Amino acid sequence: MTLDEGTTAESADSESTRRRWLARAAFMAAFASIAVLVVFAGLHTLTLLIVAVGAVVVEVAALFWFLTSRGVLRWLSLVVLVLTPIVVLGLLIGAQLLWVVLLAAGLAVLAVVCARAALGRDRADWLMPEHPSAPPERPFLVMNPHSGGGKVGKFDLKKRAEDLGAEVVLLEGPGTVDVEALARDAVARGADLLGVAGGDGTQALVAGIAAEHDLPFLVISAGTRNHFALDLGLDRDDPARCLDALSDGIELRIDLGKVGGRTFVNNASFGAYAEVVQSPAYRDDKTGTILRMLPDLLAGQRGGRLVARFGDRTIDGPQAVLVSNGPYEMQDLAGLGRRPRIDRGTLGVVTISVSSTRQAVGLLHRARQNGLIQHSAREVVIDADVPEIPAGIDGEALVIPTPVRCTVTPGALRVRVPRNRPGVRPPARPVDWVRLRRLAAGTRSHAG
Repeated sequence: MTLDEGTTAESADSESTRRRWLARAAFMAAFASIAVLVVFAGLHTLTLLIVAVGAVVVEVAALFWFLTSRGVLRWLSLVVLVLTPIVVLGLLIGAQLLWVVLLAAGLAVLAVVCARAALGRDRADWLMPEHPSAPPERPFLVMNPHSGGGKVGKFDLKKRAEDLGAEVVLLEGPGTVDVEALARDAVARGADLLGVAGGDGTQALVAGIAAEHDLPFLVISAGTRNHFALDLGLDRDDPARCLDALSDGIELRIDLGKVGGRTFVNNASFGAYAEVVQSPAYRDDKTGTILRMLPDLLAGQRGGRLVARFGDRTIDGPQAVLVSNGPYEMQDLAGLGRRPRIDRGTLGVVTISVSSTRQAVGLLHRARQNGLIQHSAREVVIDADVPEIPAGIDGEALVIPTPVRCTVTPGALRVRVPRNRPGVRPPARPVDWVRLRRLAAGTRSHAG
């Protein structure tokens, strides 16, 4: 055995031991959480569990009624939403059990944290392969000075990029600027890298041209949300750090999604959300527009009836469909997670069908029949009983003829990123207690 092989084996054994003790700590914390309830709450333990489950169900049902109703019923639902946690808190304080619940909840959270750390994935499973790349000689960057509340000016991105040898064009108008025409002209003049400081919609337009000409693409996180930059591990707080890729960068080969001939780097949405963002009032009053339109959309009284087909599945009548360039890591319903890999050559698909209170409550345990469905596929077809449907593509509101065909082109885009990226971190892993038990017991096939 060589010295390197011995060091590798020792490192693997150390990692296995660390995971085994984390798994044991998870079980100890979980048992301690239960013990706290049993010892200090005694006969009230079952009552506490019933109250907790009941409160969650009532909250979900009230939220559904609030979103799907108008008038008196909507405001009664809001009252229930607000009063339910207050009533539960009052009951716990009155029974002198609040500290017990808080301590048990804290131990439960600790158990989940330890469990996820023990089941953490190997870097090869979530880290995209990096490829060496020579610095560009004639980079061309498009910057939107209005995006992200003015980040381009705030971080002096134009001057910093020009100091590094880049040609920079600001999207200042007057009128609408044809971003694709700017990028194509730059390619014709010999640009060897294209980049964007702006929102994901603009990123997608220029990324499509970079992929078409097999040129590296630079993402500068100067948009409002920067989901694409997040999944690339870029610094969203300081977009100037993205410019480090011009002098000291590496390449990632990632997939590109396409819908109706248009490239997308994040996702394309259909159904309720896409219908809402089409409204002229949405930009000035997002919350009011959503509350005003959702009742009709969820009841199927507005917009076309969708049919989603992917793989061997057909989902008839979903209220919302989200097709993403690579599956999201979604372990809860609080929102979209991250995409640790955008190079697997697959689309992520999420459909939501909630037309009743029962189905809304069913989402709590991921009811697969008529609730939330997650899948992955190489192609997704969205059809409807109308000739065209609204779509939100990387935040841009469009109307597309049906049927809509969503596809993915594996490894189409060469993204140049800084060698050191602060946002590269493993995704949260769902807790598998069976695997965790084997790991805690030291079963070798599960401890590696």
